[in-house]
Amino acid sequence: MPSSPELRVLFITSEVFPLCKTGGLGDVSAALPLALRALHNDVRLLLPGYPQVLAGVKYKSKVAEFSALPQFPPTTLLSARLSLSKTEHLPVFVIDCPGLYERAGGPYMDEFGRDWPDNALRFGLLSKIGAILASDASPIAWRPHIAHCNDWQSGLTPAYLHFHPGKKAATLMTIHNLAFQGVFPPGSVVQLGLPPHSFSINGVEYYGNLSFLKAGLYYAGHITTVSPNYAQEIQSEPLGFGLQGLLAARRRHLSGIINGIDVNEWDPASDPHLAQNYSSKKLADKAGNKSALQQHMELTADADIPLFGVVSRLSHQKGIDVLIQIAPQLVKIPAQLVVLGSDQAQLEHLLAMLAQAHPGAIAVRIGFNEALSHLVEAGADAFLMPSRFEPCGLNQMYSQRYGTPPIVHATGGLADTVVDCTPQTLADGSASGFVFDTMSAEHLLAAIKRAVAAYHDKKTWQRLQKNGMAKDFSWHASATAYQRIYHSLIGKP
Repeated sequence: MPSSPELRVLFITSEVFPLCKTGGLGDVSAALPLALRALHNDVRLLLPGYPQVLAGVKYKSKVAEFSALPQFPPTTLLSARLSLSKTEHLPVFVIDCPGLYERAGGPYMDEFGRDWPDNALRFGLLSKIGAILASDASPIAWRPHIAHCNDWQSGLTPAYLHFHPGKKAATLMTIHNLAFQGVFPPGSVVQLGLPPHSFSINGVEYYGNLSFLKAGLYYAGHITTVSPNYAQEIQSEPLGFGLQGLLAARRRHLSGIINGIDVNEWDPASDPHLAQNYSSKKLADKAGNKSALQQHMELTADADIPLFGVVSRLSHQKGIDVLIQIAPQLVKIPAQLVVLGSDQAQLEHLLAMLAQAHPGAIAVRIGFNEALSHLVEAGADAFLMPSRFEPCGLNQMYSQRYGTPPIVHATGGLADTVVDCTPQTLADGSASGFVFDTMSAEHLLAAIKRAVAAYHDKKTWQRLQKNGMAKDFSWHASATAYQRIYHSLIGKP
């Protein structure tokens, strides 16, 4: 007989893979609840009823109606199930409100990339329903111990609960990226049904506006973010983005928990997207993927030349502009470069020009392709991730698991998960990549040259690969850390 669930957790999120995903939050919203349920916690998601959510969940049934929320349109709450695989399922509550969610485009923007003008109402409703379900005002029998809020879109839930006079769940606020804060005009406070006195520096006010994220950070019982190093970085400029004072003041209630990865989806021994599967015991088989990647991307077929891979948003945050600066020097080493991604048009154009100027050495694919992203991780010799800031990052963990040592800037989760290759770390078995401290073209190139030197020492390179492949990046450790915080919030040892 399985043990009874330890805790009931309402996981409030604006996106979840595979139904809707714009970034890491979508992945976390599927993987972390699954890992928490594996620890015998009763975790249920609360999601906005976008068309793709309503179409993607199964066994929908109406469990409540909300027609007396004066700030919001009439709303129906559905109970449903999200199937992630043949054996993995998540129970979900879906907010069915066609007036706010039934539209083309993405979760936050229309098809032309413009923010929805009523986003304050759309995610105010998500926060409000979350608060109702997490209190004694809930119309359903299931009552959570914890309301786990994620990013600004659910940031008002802790505020609504703070002002609720009855019984209520404890609250946890997770920051996935502090740069996005949900800032709206001050009139939104009354529009969303918050008390006027909440609009102060000790409340939801943020430089004269309402900030959903600040509300969550101020009122939540505890704050987490997605790596220990990022938890330190956001307590000061520049990565505090105006909230560093509040976060520093709440440092005793702020924890960094590194994200995990899906070790079934990202496993070189069974990955269906690879030309040849391999493991740390059969590392020689990795070479078949390099050959396949060179052929697929029309690079010169050369088993000995080091091949560097990038799978990324092509943005300033990700350091792509710095990579572009040093690409001609990288080619002269000699080395090859494969880039997969999209985002800022100017960077896309500059990368395309580089590929045109260096045929056979640089290949660029604009857009996203899941299968190709797996082949890049397996086929590249090393992986480049020169992010200016990176709350957690996933690709550096995929890379280590695939025996593709990453080259990273020492920031956020990159610094927490990659150990720089030095004689000392090679000797103690912890070395798993190459880390540079200063964000500049010069320091990125120096790290690449260190990697190339190690690559040509086959014994050193194989040791580096095996160190990375031996690391445990599964979600179990992360879920256990979250469970510990849940227990502390409700006073349970």
